[in-house]
Amino acid sequence: MSRRRPRRTFTAEYKAEVVAMYRTTDKTVTEIAKELDLTESAVSRWVTRRGGCWRTFRADHHRREELAYLRRENRVLREERDILKRATAFFAKETR
Repeated sequence: MSRRRPRRTFTAEYKAEVVAMYRTTDKTVTEIAKELDLTESAVSRWVTRRGGCWRTFRADHHRREELAYLRRENRVLREERDILKRATAFFAKETR
């Protein structure tokens, strides 16, 4: 049987700090929630209450998710390109 965690209360200042963290970093609501040991629903609720409607939040959330995905993909592609450059240089030396 799993025990439920006791209900916690947070000050308005703390909630504002969490929302500011979301808005000023590229982290998603899920990442912030895990990092601060909060529930994703609480963080998303705080963000929407301090910044507009749910649709705006969801659209922003999806843009952030996509941006994070594209940055990861970009990093991988750069690493692969660098490996190929080194391999090309290596084989160019061998053929001379």
